[in-house]
Amino acid sequence: MSHRPKLPAFPPGALLVGGAARDLLRGQLPSDYDWAAPNPAQAARWTADTGGAAFPLDEQRGHWRAVIGGVQHDFVPLPTDLTAELLRRDFTVNALAMDQAGHVTDPSGGLSDLKRRSLRMVSEHNLRDDPLRLLRAARLTITLDFRLEERTRLAVQRLAAEALAHHWPLPAAERTAAELNALLLSKRAASGVLLLHELNLLALSLPELSEGAGVVQGGFHHLDVLHHNIEALHQLLARFPDADLALRWATLLHDVGKPRTRGVNPDTGRNTYYGHAELGAQLADEMLTRLRQPRALTERVSALVKAHMVHLPTTEREASRFVHRRRALLPDLLGLMLADREASRGPQSTPQTRLAYQLGFECLLSALEERPTAPPPLLSGRQIMALLKVPPGPVVGEVLRAVNEAAALGDVCTPAEAEAFVLVQRDRLTSNECASQQVDSQA
Repeated sequence: MSHRPKLPAFPPGALLVGGAARDLLRGQLPSDYDWAAPNPAQAARWTADTGGAAFPLDEQRGHWRAVIGGVQHDFVPLPTDLTAELLRRDFTVNALAMDQAGHVTDPSGGLSDLKRRSLRMVSEHNLRDDPLRLLRAARLTITLDFRLEERTRLAVQRLAAEALAHHWPLPAAERTAAELNALLLSKRAASGVLLLHELNLLALSLPELSEGAGVVQGGFHHLDVLHHNIEALHQLLARFPDADLALRWATLLHDVGKPRTRGVNPDTGRNTYYGHAELGAQLADEMLTRLRQPRALTERVSALVKAHMVHLPTTEREASRFVHRRRALLPDLLGLMLADREASRGPQSTPQTRLAYQLGFECLLSALEERPTAPPPLLSGRQIMALLKVPPGPVVGEVLRAVNEAAALGDVCTPAEAEAFVLVQRDRLTSNECASQQVDSQA
């Protein structure tokens, strides 16, 4: 264990319990603190006196919270039987309590497990008591960089399979999401998802993703769909370790639509996955909505998954158009596409194809560097309506998008040039309308 950091100020008679005690004993400052105190309300107010706020969480049960400088301190009543209370916890390294003097109450051997960097259950009964603890086993193994003790591994595996087979009531979606998010935000996120799969927890928490296990792809891919998704996450974090949560989720889920769109080309015999990006975007939206993830994150993940199959440009003009049309997703979309490519090492992946991909990326990065922000609009929707003499409607939006794209490509540079461009669009629209009327009259 590392050198122990300085102990925080203890409220009178309070004990530091659980993960906070564990982290201090590991030489880490806790991100938040859990306390057991003789008088939780008094202890919370005492803690908040240093410049924070104290308030009840559950007055009937005596649960209070104090927040100081963004750090959370939660207080519960000191149990009559501390040992019995600690033995009801999930893992031995969390079944610890520490007093002001640094004395540790350790009824299950958690200190020895800390030294061995081993995550061991207090009992199988405790894991069964709260199915979220199964997910927590994987999350703590990864985020603490511990080894999952063998009996605990087998118990989690067995209980997860039982939960799946017998449709156990699952934990609240928000609690499940918090565990998955914490795992995905770790530097070992890809190993964490593999561990979820090995422990039968992926099918329990993200069943659509687990459908890719055993779905062999061929072509550019040397892994099945599930392991390709996980490898893409690994490749992403190897290059972009600071990738945000939305990009991590999008990379993990980018091919989640493949198992349900799998087909075979009758001429070549090769597997096809037509529409997998669109279906994947829909599935990603459903999965993250089910997990009660923030709507902004869900929409960004879905948009990235939907766009990940777009073709890379081969010319400067195509690169400028790509940047204009997908600016809102950049540079994250490029990170996802690069990770996807680097996770593919099948027989069709050759030095030549990798070089072509590299050149396309360089072309895009150059266009993005040349125009880091979108040019200001040359015309407003109102001006376009006046020029075309049309009321508000889809045509105005269509022409406005065309004007903005022409400006991004450098085809128009001034309001006068934009107006001339709109008049050309008017002639095209009028010509299309006349042609449509002529077809109708002949029908």
